[in-house]
Amino acid sequence: MSQKIRNTVKSVASAFLGVQSNKNREKDFTEGKFSHFVIIGLLGVILFIGALISIVSLVLN
Repeated sequence: MSQKIRNTVKSVASAFLGVQSNKNREKDFTEGKFSHFVIIGLLGVILFIGALISIVSLVLN
């Protein structure tokens, strides 16, 4: 995985958790590509929802 994509994943994960620093957020807006953030963000949401569905179905069985 390239360094740029790795940084984008790290940034999106930090934003999901609410621990993104203002300095990193400004860096993302100046250096990052919007499309990368959207794609990785959507994948993160899909994985999160899938994990929740899996956990709930395991608990209810």
